[in-house]
Amino acid sequence: MITQEQLERFCANREAGLDIVPGTEDATVMHEAAQEALRVAAAMNTGYHDLDEIRRLFEELTGRSVDDAFRIFPPFTADFGKNIHVGRNVFFNSGCRVQDHGGVFIGDNVLFGHNVVLATLDHDLDPAKRAVLHSAPIRIGNDVWVGANATITKGVTIGDGSVIAAGAVVTRDVPPMTIVGGVPAKVIKSLG
Repeated sequence: MITQEQLERFCANREAGLDIVPGTEDATVMHEAAQEALRVAAAMNTGYHDLDEIRRLFEELTGRSVDDAFRIFPPFTADFGKNIHVGRNVFFNSGCRVQDHGGVFIGDNVLFGHNVVLATLDHDLDPAKRAVLHSAPIRIGNDVWVGANATITKGVTIGDGSVIAAGAVVTRDVPPMTIVGGVPAKVIKSLG
């Protein structure tokens, strides 16, 4: 079982931009936290749970409280769990997947469509170092709508009031009040 100190060090290392290298303490923390995340997600995704139980399970997954307006339609998966930060009135539709090792920071009044993927890790491109993981946070502002089947990659910031079109793959920052779509996502229009 990982300690709070190990967890805090792991998250601080990700914030500092350090890689996750096989055989290190960070790799051990990552794997142990993944087992906990799998356990909690399995509980969340099996059978029916009322809103209070879903919120309780999400709080167990992340180690942080959420407000009464927080909603998830399972299934929902996270492969770390402890580096997800959500604001008020956040909604995840069914099938969302969060890879939060690098940190996922979600503002208030954010809506996620079905099957959204938030991915904060990449493997090294050098085949000899392929098991080394590079991370960077995803930051999603307030009042953002992320459409079904969209993917947001590591290091991306989504500005307040923006819309990510269904199926988009977002690899670059999105300005506030902007609609983006496509693969890779490009600006479709400004909302301001």
